[in-house]
Amino acid sequence: MNMPIFDLAIPFLNYFEPEIAHRITICGLSSGIAPVDRSKTFPNLSQNLMGINFPHPVCLAAGFDKNAECWHALLKLGAAAVEIGTITASPQPGNPRPRIFRLREDAGIINRIGFSNEGSEIILRRLCRKSRHTGIIGINIGANKNTINFVNDYDHCVRKFTQLADYITVNVSSPNTPGLRDLQKKEALSRLLDTVIEARSSAEYKNTPPILLKIAPDLGEGQLEAIIDTAVRAGIAGLIISNTTITRPTFLRSKLSNEPGGLSGRPLFELSTRILAQAKLIAGNSLVLIGAGGVESAETAYTKIRAGASLVQLYSALVYNGAGLFMRIRNELSAQIASAGYPTIGSIVGIDSEKLALK
Repeated sequence: MNMPIFDLAIPFLNYFEPEIAHRITICGLSSGIAPVDRSKTFPNLSQNLMGINFPHPVCLAAGFDKNAECWHALLKLGAAAVEIGTITASPQPGNPRPRIFRLREDAGIINRIGFSNEGSEIILRRLCRKSRHTGIIGINIGANKNTINFVNDYDHCVRKFTQLADYITVNVSSPNTPGLRDLQKKEALSRLLDTVIEARSSAEYKNTPPILLKIAPDLGEGQLEAIIDTAVRAGIAGLIISNTTITRPTFLRSKLSNEPGGLSGRPLFELSTRILAQAKLIAGNSLVLIGAGGVESAETAYTKIRAGASLVQLYSALVYNGAGLFMRIRNELSAQIASAGYPTIGSIVGIDSEKLALK
């Protein structure tokens, strides 16, 4: 199935400032013109994870559909799941513009958006107006920049979205909200996750979506082990590895590479994959791991899965490759697994974790 409208629009969109191009894309997708993916199913890619049936592993990361405007179109375009947000309790404009930068020579993005979104009330109403029987929806939640108590914001958002979410992601790893990454420290994280689990249990709705934690790739000595131990003890379902990095690889060529903010896309691939593999070795099968950071092809998705990911997420690659990428990766990944002689995707999860953890 071809995607002529959205994929052929990439050169046109790249003439615009990144945030304007993103707004044009959101408007186009929300208009309902996205074609429906009617291609065949891929039994070797389907998995039941966290009680959810994923038709394949290629999902959309948070950050694209912040305000739940076009998730239905993205599911039609072939994403196995769409993660909405990051959503904060109250509306938030984010940091001053410009705050998104294309690193064209490096196929990367730097952003310092700062959780701009319309807030939990508006986004909840928007979601309630649309049928929720069209695919898997994750809700990514964070804290307002100027909130007095970060934990209270997460508590609020969990209670709001438990009724609608297939899963909820607790985002403590954005580098663009001062102090947020401190929530990854063991004691703070333990308090936060206990609060989130309690909020889910005591919400007025019977739905109990699994809880995921999205972590940074920039971790200190022993911090990954502490995060995983805390996550397992709290009873959450899995980790998304990883958010953007504040480091800058020496191989970057773009003149914009020193802009402050989080780096994503191709330059993040090696670092995020190494952390993913290390997490797999530590966690074993106690947590579902989702690989994010530099997924742009079937080969990069395949590497993430062999490092330990049961699912992968992408976002930055859409800027350079178009919305047809979900189906291209899915189709090629199915063929790659079959040609390698593996019956299902589950057969390869983590088989290269020892090797990739050392790279």
